[in-house]
Amino acid sequence: MSFPLDSLNPWLVAVGLNTVLLMIATLAPKKLLTPAGYLHAWVLGVLIWGTLDWQGYLVVMFYFLVGSGVTRIGMLQKEAAGIAENRSGTRGPENVWGSALTGTICALGTLLLGTPYRQLLLLGYVASFATKLSDTSASEVGKTYGKRTFLITTLKPVAPGTEGAVSLEGTLAGIVASAALSVIGWGVGLIDLTGIAFCATSALIATNLESVIGATLQSEFDWLTNEVVNIINTLIGAIAAVLLLLIWQGLALG
Repeated sequence: MSFPLDSLNPWLVAVGLNTVLLMIATLAPKKLLTPAGYLHAWVLGVLIWGTLDWQGYLVVMFYFLVGSGVTRIGMLQKEAAGIAENRSGTRGPENVWGSALTGTICALGTLLLGTPYRQLLLLGYVASFATKLSDTSASEVGKTYGKRTFLITTLKPVAPGTEGAVSLEGTLAGIVASAALSVIGWGVGLIDLTGIAFCATSALIATNLESVIGATLQSEFDWLTNEVVNIINTLIGAIAAVLLLLIWQGLALG
């Protein structure tokens, strides 16, 4: 007979592990998050490990570490041009949830909705982080290495860092980044091989739609901050991946 506390083990591990990591991060000389950002990341980490165990945690850690590294590419150059992320790329709570709210909802959904929706929610989870890593990589690489930058709605040349700007270099970086994260999701068993294609495709769709929003709507509404746009972006990515899977399944049955 199993002890009733067994069902709490993942959550106990989540609290212990994330507390240790929080202490290490607080003492480390190089800060990737603000103090408040670390606390919110602790909450995020507990929720992800508690619902999706180490597999889901590895996906979000891959996003966080690669995304933080990409943000620091060409930092001095971007700061000189006035197009660098705030706080030299050090992320706060708004960045944590702007990037991870959609994924967290998908993760909690696997706990609340159960087996019938698990495959769809896991795909949405991986796709949301693949989308955000694609967006971050495309933006930061484009700012630094983009030779020709165009406004996505008109294809007219614009300065790097312009809202809604795209570049070939940035787009390719985004595709590689989303594919890499999707492979991680497959490697830990959250998605299957076709899921890699669905996640990478949905990330490309969502990232370009995010650029359209940046070029057309973001300056029109004060509430449409970068963090809100990031939530919309990841939500589009997750929904697109789920729709692609449902269409694929429908075609297979047909």
